[in-house]
Amino acid sequence: MANELVRGGITAATPEAVAQAADLLRAGDLVGLPTETVYGLAADALNPEAARRIFAAKDRPADHPLIVHLPDAEQLPRWASSIPKEAIALARAFWPGPLTMILKRDPGVPDEVTGGQDTVGLRVPAHPVAQALLKAFDSGIAAPSANRFGRISPTTAAHVQQELGERVAMILDGGACELGIESTIIDLSRSMPEILRPGAITADQIAAVIGRQPRVRSDAAQATEPASAEETAPRVSGALAAHYAPRTPLRLVEAPALAGEWAQSLAAGLRVAVLARTLAKPEQGSVHWQQAPLYATAYAHDLYATLRDLDAAGADLLLVEALPPTAEWRAVRDRLGRAAAGSGEQDET
Repeated sequence: MANELVRGGITAATPEAVAQAADLLRAGDLVGLPTETVYGLAADALNPEAARRIFAAKDRPADHPLIVHLPDAEQLPRWASSIPKEAIALARAFWPGPLTMILKRDPGVPDEVTGGQDTVGLRVPAHPVAQALLKAFDSGIAAPSANRFGRISPTTAAHVQQELGERVAMILDGGACELGIESTIIDLSRSMPEILRPGAITADQIAAVIGRQPRVRSDAAQATEPASAEETAPRVSGALAAHYAPRTPLRLVEAPALAGEWAQSLAAGLRVAVLARTLAKPEQGSVHWQQAPLYATAYAHDLYATLRDLDAAGADLLLVEALPPTAEWRAVRDRLGRAAAGSGEQDET
């Protein structure tokens, strides 16, 4: 017997709850869905009205495209009009997993999902709850991160509930997300593959599969084959300069200057919260100090939950130790840079 539905409630992801969630999607409603990256706000990707409900729930601009999640790569021809060999190779290597591919869309994909573009973002998530719901639903599910647009992405069911409440019909609880940051986005719709959003799957890993190094948007000046004017990159999720942002102003500070910035801020009468990776907490001074993991994968796993904790600390300023400028830190540096750019902006109500 199906569980009685309480809108915005968190539900253990039993087979009965997953079946109920699939029914909600068929009815055009929204479901909070765990993936290995972050929690998504799921809707039927072929239902334009359901897609519009995602935008309304998130306060998301209508031209910002949604990523479609598929149960397996066999469904690619239902969503993409052109599937290059490189896409097939990447699907075999990394699906299910944290890789989104941008491909030329099938004409049947709604404009509401693609932001009116001729491309669509597709991925097969690895989380067992996401896989169970996709198999029960047996079609594509649009699922951007389940948070207010531009704010910190959710990595637990409780985060989704805090962000969206009754805007979502049901939240399936799949525990804390394994990776903690969003998928890598690789554009395969143009002549040169390009990573438009970094994630757990790196440029070198992709190059090892497709036999050529993809361009990376953040360091396009180093690209071996520059894009032509008519090859403008598609709009994709998470690519705006300000994103993943706390309401408290956030400043990135190099490690040698962090203690000085902290002391100056305290002297100015500010309440300060600090996220440090290599610097130990000073013995004196009133400060909310959080020690971050030393390694990139652990740092990424904790990042959004930590930013939420710091944002709730009642501080006037968040100081975050800047991260190493190396490839392994690229994705986390990307998220923190965008978080700093968007921080301090208050939601309109």
